[in-house]
Amino acid sequence: MLDRDAYRTVDAALGRAPVVLLAGPRQCGKTTLARQFLAPESVSYFDLESPASLARLDEPMTALAPLRGLVVIDEVQLRPELFPILRVLVDRTPASAKFLVLGSASGALLRQTSESLAGRMERVLLGGFTLRETVGGVPDESARLWRRGGMPRSYLAGSEEDSLAWRREFVQTLLERDFPQWGLNVSASAMGRFWAMLAHYHGQTWNAAEPARALGAKPAVVRRYLDILTDAMMVRQLQPRFANLRKRQVKAPKIYIRDSGLLHQLLGMGTERDLMTHPRVGASWEGFVLEQVLAVEAHDEACFWATHQGAEIDLILRRGGDLYGVECKFADAPRMTPSIRHALVDLGLVRVAVVYPGEQRYALAERVEVVPLSALAGGEPLFADDAGIV
Repeated sequence: MLDRDAYRTVDAALGRAPVVLLAGPRQCGKTTLARQFLAPESVSYFDLESPASLARLDEPMTALAPLRGLVVIDEVQLRPELFPILRVLVDRTPASAKFLVLGSASGALLRQTSESLAGRMERVLLGGFTLRETVGGVPDESARLWRRGGMPRSYLAGSEEDSLAWRREFVQTLLERDFPQWGLNVSASAMGRFWAMLAHYHGQTWNAAEPARALGAKPAVVRRYLDILTDAMMVRQLQPRFANLRKRQVKAPKIYIRDSGLLHQLLGMGTERDLMTHPRVGASWEGFVLEQVLAVEAHDEACFWATHQGAEIDLILRRGGDLYGVECKFADAPRMTPSIRHALVDLGLVRVAVVYPGEQRYALAERVEVVPLSALAGGEPLFADDAGIV
């Protein structure tokens, strides 16, 4: 079991809010994390995939009202009728219990909690392992995390074959069991074809017309498929940023498969050699770095910027009124590019970090610095100025 940054986030949230929702894709480690707060043998721990827990909750008010301290409810999306009851319980004066509820990420779960527990709940989203949690800057381990992805059982598998087998089973289970269980009336085969097709668009701007033609479906249908995978935290739609410029700017989101191991599974990259010789290796690296940056760098908003003239910045982080740029370069010695120069001027970026797989950190130009990926694992700031850390 690895020490996860999310433990401290959940602990702090429990100190502020009567209900904390720990949401994330299935098998990302939510249950393991919750059991660090409360033993599963406790009378206050409910696993809604367990018949015993379901039987105890036949009369939910009777079962939950007497409990004191922390109460954990796992797989809460299976019993959405519990949310109004939780609202009643936490509104008691004085409140006698706090609730940590766990659920596989879905649009319905997030909507239900927002409607029923508005003003009473804090949400924590958990993804796969990050560099800082797993490798501490060890290059070989960072390569394994990129290749296998951050899903715990994939990353910790005893062999590459075991990791691949787990990822194949994960995709099938999500399509054939979880989506129908969440009430989504979608064809598993059609969604599977769409997901595999989407992997080839990884790192590119979204155009619904092309996959719609390939699937023989309407654009509205494939947009719904995309939203389902986004809600399940399998896909990230990175939205574009618009500046008050005369240049024509890209208005469609960029699409990323959030877990690099699942991306490689969908693209048929079974080995390290397959990955390093695949034409999408640069796009895979970009998505991997993007997820690592978003996991550890504080930000109020994340987006990208691109113009039809060819200027582009992979990632822009807004902190208050300041904008910071991130470029992901799978190269030994990144160089200054016209895109970075245009972005510095047109967007007024405070600084730009060019993340690469090398080892040295060095200035590339004024307000532009080349930063090794290992800096994210070692806790170094991504952006620094002449006076120190920003």
